[in-house]
Amino acid sequence: MDKNSRYEIDMCNGPVLTKMLLFALPLMFSSILQLLFNAADIVVVGRYAGDNSLAAVGSTTALINLFTNLFVGLSVGANVAAARFHGARQERELKNTVHTAMTLSIISGLLLTFMGLFGARKMLVLMQSPPEVLDLAAAYLRIYFMGMTASMAYNFGAALLRAMGDTRRPLYYLLAAGVINVILNLLFVIVLRMDVEGVALATVISQVISAVLVVRCLIKEQSGFHLDIRGLKIHPKTLGTILSIGLPAGFQGIVFSASNVVIQSSVNGFGNITVAGSSAAANIEGFVYMAMNSFHQAATSFVSQNYGAGKYKRINRVVLTAQGCVIVTGLVLGNLAVMFGEKLLSIYTDSPEVIAMGLIRLGIITRMYALCGMMDVMVGALRGIGRSIMPMIVSLLGACGLRLLWLATVFKIPEYHTITVVYLSYPISWIITLSVHIICFAFAKRSIRRKFGEGVE
Repeated sequence: MDKNSRYEIDMCNGPVLTKMLLFALPLMFSSILQLLFNAADIVVVGRYAGDNSLAAVGSTTALINLFTNLFVGLSVGANVAAARFHGARQERELKNTVHTAMTLSIISGLLLTFMGLFGARKMLVLMQSPPEVLDLAAAYLRIYFMGMTASMAYNFGAALLRAMGDTRRPLYYLLAAGVINVILNLLFVIVLRMDVEGVALATVISQVISAVLVVRCLIKEQSGFHLDIRGLKIHPKTLGTILSIGLPAGFQGIVFSASNVVIQSSVNGFGNITVAGSSAAANIEGFVYMAMNSFHQAATSFVSQNYGAGKYKRINRVVLTAQGCVIVTGLVLGNLAVMFGEKLLSIYTDSPEVIAMGLIRLGIITRMYALCGMMDVMVGALRGIGRSIMPMIVSLLGACGLRLLWLATVFKIPEYHTITVVYLSYPISWIITLSVHIICFAFAKRSIRRKFGEGVE
């Protein structure tokens, strides 16, 4: 038996709930740890560099996501392809997927660094970033994007490990890198007075550490997930498989981020106090979202493996289990965030005005966050069975299109030109988009039934 097999989860046999929790909980802890370390960035900046620095770092989030989501989407394609080939026991195709994915991560990182260095400031200006934070935000982004190759290597490597059910080792690597990140934050910002540049530099160093650990893990892997550095190359057929899933997912992420950039621009129009409050609240929301997102990723990997193994009846059980988990997680954590909102926001800032602005966002978005989690699980399930274009179109029209339409119509009415109306665009779009995704999944099941027989549930 492979010494690393203890990290693998058999997603195609046995109880679904137990194995999904074994998969999702380390992933949840990884995501929450990552957000804790990101929160440490914001807390250190907010406490020791001021509200303008806090707003500068917070206002870059939507832009960073805009630049990175296409390539993170490609890592989703790598995850689905690797899980499918692993479930089907197609070792040659799995090996090609590993090497194509990691080569793609390097190319992606280099492209992102180029785009970030030469396009970030112009985008910040287009987003109407407040003049008092523009220079700080641009300085932060220039350094942050220098670490994009490492960031992509970690994302693609972790996606490959998730394909075989291993979510524990990425957790360990993230923990090690994150602790170093926090220590460097304190050193660079408090001791060396480097402001936002120090936070960005600490982030880059921690990304390099996590990337090195994941790549080392894949090199030492003895299964079909083994990475041979000398074998790094693009396999055209495998690349096509990855792109068929990853490009729609990435494009969906880009348009989602673009709509969030428009929303961020609307938030920016209310001034730096509102921007700072929104940034702090969004950071708190991130903990709820990432906890739910672990079940979205579980659904993608579980559905992909079972689809590859030909166990089509099990797919329904996977989806229903993931939905149950995400509903409980979203309702409990979302409402706890609202209940303790003032205390949580006070961690980021001691400004009563900033806290008040943050509470408005928490009360509207986080309370109904379970709907967002349910929507994502349906997207993951559809991608897992190879339907990536369908959820992309639905999400673009249902979520992004509706939000932009809302801002272009309702928000433009003078009596509704408030920050509350901006935030309401989120839950409204979730309800409509979730409903359409469920219908699409029902049609996809019918297609599978026709293709593989009436035994499919």
